[in-house]
Amino acid sequence: MKISVVTASYNSQATIGFTIESFLEQAHPEKEMLVIDGASSDATVKIVESFGSDAIRVFSEKDKGVYDAMNKGFRLFQGDAIGFLNSDDTFHDSRALADIATAMRDCDIVYGDLNMVTDHRTKTLVRSWRGGMFKRYAFQLGWVPPHPTFYMRREVAQKVGEYDLKYVTTGDYDYMLRALALNDFRVRYLPQVIADFQVGGISTKGWRVTLRGNLECLQSRREHLNAPPIDPAFFLRFARRIFQIRKLSL
Repeated sequence: MKISVVTASYNSQATIGFTIESFLEQAHPEKEMLVIDGASSDATVKIVESFGSDAIRVFSEKDKGVYDAMNKGFRLFQGDAIGFLNSDDTFHDSRALADIATAMRDCDIVYGDLNMVTDHRTKTLVRSWRGGMFKRYAFQLGWVPPHPTFYMRREVAQKVGEYDLKYVTTGDYDYMLRALALNDFRVRYLPQVIADFQVGGISTKGWRVTLRGNLECLQSRREHLNAPPIDPAFFLRFARRIFQIRKLSL
């Protein structure tokens, strides 16, 4: 099974080298990476090209944001399955894609756990996000899997469609909700860390961004799950984040 990894980038010269290295270190041989760059003004593209790998394709042009870049990845990927890795994130270890491919032999969607770290040199842990099993009504209870660990077969991507660009910071939440809650795909949770997420990106820049993201998630639930103006998940998503942080001191 060939797995496509899509990485959206923009002025990511400080981190994208770690991302590329973690991809090239993957033991799974059937893989490709698509770097969808938004016409970076720094050395991002040069850094990617410096690896000289035939497994990496680079596309650089202006776009309408990260989810627009990801949608371009949907149109360009050549694998049997696809997932997304941010340009400031890495795979946790060299077995991540191989374990995903093995799990996907008899399912349509695979996701796992995520470590949120300060940086990729020290890997200092900030939050420990454990995906847990997907169950009916999970999204109504504040649950969502970590997007950088979410991989799906080509058939899933074709049926679910593209990311909705009206969501500024939570298009990934809306996409996974549509894929999981509105369909009957075979889903498997891998109880292992798949990716390391570096904090400080667009989705982790303070409480205002968190609040906006929570409101966007509510909008998605209202659109697709007929949620009321305010539902339990609006508050439970905050509680789940706090629990992830507290777990580290136990």
